[in-house]
Amino acid sequence: METTKTLLAYCIYLPIAIALTIYVSKTLFKNSLVYMTDIFKGREEIAKATNKLFETGFYLLNIGFALLIMEMYLYTDSYQVMIEELSSKIGGFSIYLGIMLFINLYLFFRGKRKASQPKVEERIVFRG
Repeated sequence: METTKTLLAYCIYLPIAIALTIYVSKTLFKNSLVYMTDIFKGREEIAKATNKLFETGFYLLNIGFALLIMEMYLYTDSYQVMIEELSSKIGGFSIYLGIMLFINLYLFFRGKRKASQPKVEERIVFRG
């Protein structure tokens, strides 16, 4: 009976983890295109390509992590234990997604700040 509950828990966990990842990714990368366009000084095709690469990496990291932490041991025949384990897994994954969101925002703001700084030209002066 524990195997049935474990499989049920996996069938609940995976769609929720994937849906959360898709929701956060779509929200982040739809809105980050503005920052990317600014960072790349209006060169929209480079901004879109870079944004898409960031999005792909975001999916790989987060879905990979969701699969990595998926393991559950439900030794008792109790739905209460299953729900508690699911809430722990989904809650932990949600916190992880939030941290990843803020890391990406930090990177976008940092890129925007770096792009807006004037370039300092280094000049070599030869004195002979």
